[in-house]
Amino acid sequence: MPDFIQPVLLCGGAGTRLWPASRGLRAKQFLPLTGTQSLFAQTVSRVVGAGYAEPLIICGPGHVDIAREQAGDRTLRLLVEPEPRNTAAAVALAVATCAPEQLLLVMPSDHIIADIAAFHDAIEQGSRLARDAWLVTFGVTPDRPDTGFGYIASGVALGDAGYAVARFVEKPPLAEAEAMLAAGGFNWNAGIFLFRADAMRAAMARHCPAILAAAERGVANATTDGDAQFVHAPSFKTAPSLSIDCAVMEKHDRVAVVPVSIGWSDLGTWHAVHAASNRDDAGNSASGSSFLHDSRGCLVRADDRRVSLIGMQDVAVIVDGDDILVMPLAHARIAAQAHE
Repeated sequence: MPDFIQPVLLCGGAGTRLWPASRGLRAKQFLPLTGTQSLFAQTVSRVVGAGYAEPLIICGPGHVDIAREQAGDRTLRLLVEPEPRNTAAAVALAVATCAPEQLLLVMPSDHIIADIAAFHDAIEQGSRLARDAWLVTFGVTPDRPDTGFGYIASGVALGDAGYAVARFVEKPPLAEAEAMLAAGGFNWNAGIFLFRADAMRAAMARHCPAILAAAERGVANATTDGDAQFVHAPSFKTAPSLSIDCAVMEKHDRVAVVPVSIGWSDLGTWHAVHAASNRDDAGNSASGSSFLHDSRGCLVRADDRRVSLIGMQDVAVIVDGDDILVMPLAHARIAAQAHE
């Protein structure tokens, strides 16, 4: 079995929940939302070095050039989907390109992880289970009863490496989220997975054979241009559009969870962006030529536009070209849902 891990970065999302900044070719993963580097560049940097193969980037045709640009001098492999078919098909593409016993680390390219050392420790821990043919997911230890995430319930302990998954819980109402936190043993589903290619292929052949077949045909008939492999469109478009959770993880009988505390956020709302950003003593995070007076807890993203806030509290102002979003940060989830 190869000693190294193959990182697989899912890079096809449009990130429309962060409208107006994230849309089209300027999707969320390619924006510098929490620093000078884009989320994509930060994700690539987490999995470069000893123990990791060159990252495999699964993206759409419109994101090939920007992925190459933001990777800098790092070597990538690009696997280009002709159209988005959700995460199960993307995972199937990755499986179809890798050796059977290869360990694949699949993760979104638009999340942040603050504690990189803890992240690598968790991957090492999960590798022990993945090498034993478990499909491993990583559950983030919750610090609040959030209704915007799915949850994973831990079952029987698998030594000191993790737990068998008892069940997955879709995004719950607040009362259920509060009850799960009170009971313990529930973690947020971060959408990060680790598995052997042959173990995932066997699970997909059992639970979603049409997705697997479409992906394998798409890869078998792909064309290559330098570091990019373009999946065959007529083959791939026959794949049903399902998430990897719905297609495989919720159905399979050998799924494990490794609970982690890694400083994770999916940056799924402008409220989450504010929480993850550097803020001044008044709790404000502002970019560009913003002017804030007697204002607290605000978020301003305006690039070259001048925005002035006077006497405001806990509001967001996002300017992108002619589009402007102004809202209380407490309404950020509503705004995100409106643009999904």
